Amino acid sequence: MAVNSVKSNALEPTRSELRQLSLSGRIVRLLPVYGLVILTLLLTVLFSLLLPNTFPTVLNARSIISDKAVIAILSLAAMIPMVTGKIDLTIGYGIVLWHMLVISLQEWFFVPWPLAVLIVLCLGAAVGLFNGLLVEIAQIDSFATLGTGTVLYAIAMWHSQGHQIMGALPDGFLAISGARLFGLPITGFYVLFIAFVLWFILEYLPIGRYLYAIGANPKAAELNGIPVRRYTVLAFVASGVLTAAAGIVLASRLRVGQASVGLEFLLPALVGVFLGSTTIKPGRFNVWGTLVGVVVLAIGISGIQQLGGEFWVEPFFNGATLIVAIGIAGYTQRRRASAQYFSQTVAHGDAMTLRESPGGKAP
Repeated sequence: MAVNSVKSNALEPTRSELRQLSLSGRIVRLLPVYGLVILTLLLTVLFSLLLPNTFPTVLNARSIISDKAVIAILSLAAMIPMVTGKIDLTIGYGIVLWHMLVISLQEWFFVPWPLAVLIVLCLGAAVGLFNGLLVEIAQIDSFATLGTGTVLYAIAMWHSQGHQIMGALPDGFLAISGARLFGLPITGFYVLFIAFVLWFILEYLPIGRYLYAIGANPKAAELNGIPVRRYTVLAFVASGVLTAAAGIVLASRLRVGQASVGLEFLLPALVGVFLGSTTIKPGRFNVWGTLVGVVVLAIGISGIQQLGGEFWVEPFFNGATLIVAIGIAGYTQRRRASAQYFSQTVAHGDAMTLRESPGGKAP
């Protein structure tokens, strides 16, 4: 058996593999890949049938997009370090400080709103840089970013002194979240734009392949000449910038800053990322899977609430989904690792057979 005949270790099927399967075989092979997408469609149909007057409406679509756009941006922010095998837990705390700061800069210090937005984005990048240096240069476990987040939250409380930050914000700033495009909230288009950019970078640029290689095996990546520290720090910087962007969008939507708002976004953002690693490209964190994970949460929670679900339904749904998502993600990653080990073992065995055969040559 030639080494080239070894099948791909990817959990998502290749086109050549699908062509060799029957219709039922293709369905079975594709089900784990697109199962979450199918679940999204089924939930949409189910709630549309149960709530025909409220769920399948433009008004409900606008409400879901407006409410979940911030979570979607945070999920994409959290996904980037996860691609490298790290985690950024400052996202849920950073958004508290950033949404308050972008308002206070305008109201207390009379900073023009475009400059206030730029300042907050730069500060978000600085916090991401700090986290990256903490994790890669100081070699501290990325769970330490929880400490960074807690410090940011303490700064937010000190900055506001426990009071709300409010005032007459300029129309240009309010339009960041209040404007509509094609009849839908513009925040949904922000999410799509960020997703397309990240997807293109991760799938088609060398930096994307480097990030995935670092996440798979940082030592092997370093031996292959990839500057692991540089790209890992860069991943944290990108996460910090997107977190700050989410805070700006949140401030524009709420029009008021307060320390009690923002922390509730951490859990659903992480749920979206872990759910996303079980679909589209199972076994690895990916952009479109992350968005599908966020959409599943949004549709599920919206439908349950419209059916009369109590106030505790949303945190319960998020927590239970996170447990399931992490379990499925761990299973798919073990399958991928097992497939890689099998492929390497077979390849090594084929090479040894060729060497030992008369006149054989190692590939």
